[in-house]
Amino acid sequence: MQDLGSSLAKKHKMAPTNKSDRKSVVDASAWMFNVVTSVGIIIVNKALMATYGFSFATTLTGLHFTTTTLMTAVLTWLGYIQSSHLPLGDLLKFVLFANFSIVGMNVSLMWNSVGFYQIAKLSMIPVSCFLEVVMDKIRYSRDTKLSIAVVLLGVGVCTVTDVSVNTKGFVAAFIAVWSTSLQQYYVHHLQRRYNLSSFNLLGHTAPAQAGTLLLLGPFLDYWLTSKRVDAYSYNLVSIMFITLSCTIAVGTNLSQFICIGRFTAVSFQVLGHMKTILVLIMGFFFFGKEGLNLHVVLGMIIAVVGMIWYGNASSKPGGKERRSLSLPTTRQQKPGSLSDSNEHDAKV
Repeated sequence: MQDLGSSLAKKHKMAPTNKSDRKSVVDASAWMFNVVTSVGIIIVNKALMATYGFSFATTLTGLHFTTTTLMTAVLTWLGYIQSSHLPLGDLLKFVLFANFSIVGMNVSLMWNSVGFYQIAKLSMIPVSCFLEVVMDKIRYSRDTKLSIAVVLLGVGVCTVTDVSVNTKGFVAAFIAVWSTSLQQYYVHHLQRRYNLSSFNLLGHTAPAQAGTLLLLGPFLDYWLTSKRVDAYSYNLVSIMFITLSCTIAVGTNLSQFICIGRFTAVSFQVLGHMKTILVLIMGFFFFGKEGLNLHVVLGMIIAVVGMIWYGNASSKPGGKERRSLSLPTTRQQKPGSLSDSNEHDAKV
């Protein structure tokens, strides 16, 4: 009996460790999934737009969400995604923020210098922090705040060059920053509030985004580029790149929802700048080293140190905690079904 009790005690002690190890593995896999797909789609889209002249970014994004919609429809038909509910008001709010984010970023890139565009992207981190503090009553420790500042400094050093500001460019950047931050906040908020998995939330939002972007995209792209998407000279290679871009986008959209759902928008933004560093490194590797200099390398090192510090600081007790009671959730299905966010995403 004593041996049996000892054995049970050991298993009881090992269980939390095994659960913690499993969570760490899933978390790392989710981040790696997002990094690989995000960097991959940047490379493919750069080749598609720069080499083959397909400059219709908004329409292409509509095609991305159409492919994502097809993926979620097939998985629902096969029974891998259970039915769930998202109130119409929340859906419309999310799609509004998401579409303003896409259009705003495209317009900001066109109207602003590259340097100011990068500064606008960096400002999403403090804006996301502000949203979490105000709406979720999150409190950050001193080390967490300092680590975020180090990441901003490092990425700024290696990406921000010429900075020129104009009124319409500033307005576009302001809209892009706030809409993107709100969209990413609501990815986490809606999953937590309505107990939705990443697949569930994509299943609700992707069709609405696909429809609106495919409807408005050609007109917006014509306004931005003075070119018509229907007049583009399609060929086998360009169609192959468009198809590849849409395929990778399914993984990019899904991994973004998984990462933000499992963590928060701030963590996604801070650690997500690792993708910026990787894109810079791959750009130097594939397209020449003329842009590689001491301050760029120094900026990369500072940013990576900041990311490691943030991961350590935010995971400690008090590093990042909620000051109020947790948000009430709306349980959609029986416990253990695939709509359970943690269970479903852990299986991806």
